[in-house]
Amino acid sequence: MPQTQDAHPAQDLISGGHLVAKALKAEGVDRVYTLCGGHIIDIYDGCVDEGIEVVDVRHEQVAAHAADGYARITGKPGCAVVTAGPGTTDAVTGVANAFRAESPMLLIGGQGALSQHRMGSLQDLPHVDMMTPITKFAATVPDTTRAADMVSMAFRECYHGAPGPSFLEIPRDVLDAKVPREEARVPQAGAYRASTRSAGDPEAVERLADLLVHARKPAILLGSQVWTTRGTEAAVELVRTLNIPAYMNGAGRGTLPPGDLHHFQLSRRYAFSHADVIVIVGTPFDFRMGYGRRLSPTATVVQIDLDYRTVGKNRDIGLGIVGDASLVLRAVTQAASGRTDGGAVRRKEWLDELRAAEQAALGKRLPQLRSDASPIHPYRLVSEINDFLTEDSIYIGDGGDIVTFSGQVVQPKSPGHWMDPGPLGTLGVGIPFVLAAKQARPDKEVVALFGDGAFSLTGWDFETLVRYDLPFVGIVGNNSSMNQIRYGQAAKYGKDRERVGNTLGDVPYDQFARILGGYGEEVRDPADIGPALRRARESGKPSLINVWVDPDAYAPGTMNQTMYK
Repeated sequence: MPQTQDAHPAQDLISGGHLVAKALKAEGVDRVYTLCGGHIIDIYDGCVDEGIEVVDVRHEQVAAHAADGYARITGKPGCAVVTAGPGTTDAVTGVANAFRAESPMLLIGGQGALSQHRMGSLQDLPHVDMMTPITKFAATVPDTTRAADMVSMAFRECYHGAPGPSFLEIPRDVLDAKVPREEARVPQAGAYRASTRSAGDPEAVERLADLLVHARKPAILLGSQVWTTRGTEAAVELVRTLNIPAYMNGAGRGTLPPGDLHHFQLSRRYAFSHADVIVIVGTPFDFRMGYGRRLSPTATVVQIDLDYRTVGKNRDIGLGIVGDASLVLRAVTQAASGRTDGGAVRRKEWLDELRAAEQAALGKRLPQLRSDASPIHPYRLVSEINDFLTEDSIYIGDGGDIVTFSGQVVQPKSPGHWMDPGPLGTLGVGIPFVLAAKQARPDKEVVALFGDGAFSLTGWDFETLVRYDLPFVGIVGNNSSMNQIRYGQAAKYGKDRERVGNTLGDVPYDQFARILGGYGEEVRDPADIGPALRRARESGKPSLINVWVDPDAYAPGTMNQTMYK
């Protein structure tokens, strides 16, 4: 039960909120994302004393997404603090997105006082029951002396296997009460977690090295866990040493720069249909991989993942290795060293074959990438964005059909410079990801592409970016539609029913940006896209370039989705 301060001098006491802040500081948390509420203000007070920045947003979903994004950018766990009841339920989507995306973050939610348990206190809900299925750990802090200890416990669980979110609810009287400092356990930084990094089974590593040395047509997919484990150098060393064509998805994009001999993008389906050894790193066999059915049935498929439960799920594999992608890939390269040329020379023809397939695919798309049509073809828009990016540009995609277009064209030029929601497909991550990215890396340019439907979900926090003076280049691909769904409805039910529940107003988002104190421009001519982007960059403000795109153009990925067939 929460303690009182009657028997102890004030100088010997510490509150639950201050204990929470001390535990956050020990974990390396330097800012928390929040929307204020009476249940949680003692955490704010503790954060002020510990030098932790309190970043206030306009919606709790934004706070949770920002904590997720901050973890992705920094490699440190993110943290969001929200009030009880609707404050916590508003954050559920952000937690669920982090869960599917394997992003380590802690959500702290308020709760009514323990002394009012089941009495119907303000905003009382069974938060732990709701959060348990979408977190790696969810619990109530039962006593003020346990506050810091349980924060540390929650962070420890974030890193069990593949990373993910944790949730703690803290009753108001537990948080506000003060206890003697000597009665509270405050774990010391670096003293309450073991290393979770594993280089995998040595025998399996040797077997994979042997497979790659003798493979005629190998291919590798570098997924998000390459970035999660900061395995860029290990991945690059492997593909260059053994001369293996590499494809990248999720946060793994940017592992190899565009133009690199081993960087491939448009020929993935061809490669996976013709390869004899396919290595899948840090990517589950989910819908994005056709549940594993898009891989050649005759190829030897190898899967490397942090989570044992992911390996071999949805399809059989030839070899599975559970471990840290960075360590496993480095160990494979070392195991293959000294074996003549590692098979690298004879794979030149295979790389040439894939490069030809890549160029053929690009040739088919080139007219649309350079289209002068108005309304603007989405391929022209994303091609202009790709040309606009620099090595310091972090690219964020938030949308359905428009971001599907960008996934085939936009190529980040550095590792860790691509952000998308991940496999949950959550719309609305864009503005909170911008907030997190720009605060975590103020030295970087942030470029975000939004669908008009996606921007509408969390767009009011554009004001937060203005308030915190966080310039970024934002682009809205505006077709006044939720076009990914519209396509599916037309395919299923006919053109006469394609506009049910998916049509939006013609919103001038450039004016919205200016109203909130940012920079805005409208673009209808494709020749104006590049100059508008450059003016947004030069403005030094949060910006939105409202680009009117063709509502009747659909991305191939949209048209190929199995749910519409």
